Amino acid sequence: MEKATQTRHPWRATVRTVLAALVGVVVILPEVVEAAGIGHIGWAAAAVAVAGAVTRVLAVPAVDAWLRQYLPWLAAEPPDGQQAR
Repeated sequence: MEKATQTRHPWRATVRTVLAALVGVVVILPEVVEAAGIGHIGWAAAAVAVAGAVTRVLAVPAVDAWLRQYLPWLAAEPPDGQQAR
C-alpha cells in the first residue's frame, strides 16, 4: 500500500502548515497587538513554530498508523483509489 503524501513528504506538509499559519497571523496580528496593548509579537512566532512542530509529528508514519487505528478521522488520507488499512 502506498503511503499518503503527508507521510511520504512530511516536511512539505510542515512547510505548508507554517506558511498557512504565518498568513493567518500576519493578517490579524496588527489588530491583536493593538487590542492587547502589547509591544512585541514573540508569541505569534511561537504559535507558528508549534503549528509546524505538530504538523511534523502528525506526518511521522508511526503516528499516522496510530491515528488510523484510534482516530481515523484525523489520519492522513490515503492516495486516490486506495483504501486505508
